[in-house]
Amino acid sequence: MLALITGGSGSGKSAYAEALCVRLQQERQETPMVYIATMYPFDEESWRKIDRHRELRKNKNFDTVECFTGLKNVQLKEHDTTVLLECMSNLTANEMYQEGGAGNRTVEEICAGLDHLIRQSADVVVVSNEIFSDGIEYDPETVRYQQYLGEINQYIAKKADLVVEVVYGIPLIHKGEVPV
Repeated sequence: MLALITGGSGSGKSAYAEALCVRLQQERQETPMVYIATMYPFDEESWRKIDRHRELRKNKNFDTVECFTGLKNVQLKEHDTTVLLECMSNLTANEMYQEGGAGNRTVEEICAGLDHLIRQSADVVVVSNEIFSDGIEYDPETVRYQQYLGEINQYIAKKADLVVEVVYGIPLIHKGEVPV
C-alpha cells in the first residue's frame, strides 16, 4: 500500500500517519517499521520539532533512518517493512537547496527515490504539507519550491492507494479506503 497524508501545519497529519503505520504493521503480524526522517536540524526550532516527533513515536517501535537528500540510496533491511516518510516538504527543500542535493532535478530524483522505496517495502506512508491554499504571492524561488512539491504530491497521489487530508485532526479521505 502507498498512502499520502497531507494537511496544514499542526493539522494532526503526523499522528494520523503514525497510527496508520501501526495499524498496517499489526495487519502484517508485527513486521518492522521504519521512520524516514527528512528534517535537517539547522536551527533551534527544527531541533524542537524533531524532539516533539521523537516523543510522538517513542513507544511505537519505529527504527529511524535519517535521509536529508538521496532517497534512492535508502536500503531497507527487510522487504516486509512498513515505512513512514516524514516529510516530503522537507525532503523537497533539502534536495533543492542543500549542497549535494538534486537542485533542478529535485522532482525526478525524489520520484525515483519514492519508486525505489516502494519496491523495497510492504507499505509506504508519505506525509506532506498542504502549502497551496493561503493565497499569498511569493517570490519566484518560493513559487518554484511550491511547483516542485506540487508535482511530487501529484505523482504520489496518482500512484497512491490512499490519499488523506487531515484538517483539525479530522481525516478527509480523497482516494481509497482506510484499512480496518
